[in-house]
Amino acid sequence: MSSALQTVELPEESDTVQFGRRLGAVLRAGDLVLLDGPLGAGKTALARGIAAGMGVTGVVTSPTFVIARVHRPASGAPPALVHVDAYRLAGLDEIDDLDLDTDLTDAAVVVEWGEGLAERLADAYLLLRIRRRDDDVREITLEPHGETWAPRLAELLS
Repeated sequence: MSSALQTVELPEESDTVQFGRRLGAVLRAGDLVLLDGPLGAGKTALARGIAAGMGVTGVVTSPTFVIARVHRPASGAPPALVHVDAYRLAGLDEIDDLDLDTDLTDAAVVVEWGEGLAERLADAYLLLRIRRRDDDVREITLEPHGETWAPRLAELLS
């Protein structure tokens, strides 16, 4: 069951990265974040920000062709970030083959194109629906599932 939806407007790509940075700062091992939106909406920009907020250094790009990448914070301390692109996955069996539920024990997992596939990996997850308007402003609707997200979203959006 999801809680109340909230939407944020992000005028520039840098605002999307900064919002991701704030989200990354509240993530912990076991968190599942699904990013939904059309090509060019800003999913990977958001993932770059999440990685920065988690302390990951280095280049974060869409893992379209490798499907999943593990990024570790510069400090080496957990949690790691598992960044997944489910665009090319054909179904539930292929997402199961990635063993993402195992990764959730010591990492935060962010799945681009994950809606309809990855929700079953965790009882609590955050779905972010990203839309890019004609004026290039990104609208991100936050759809929390599970009790753990409400207090962290209040912190994130304050």
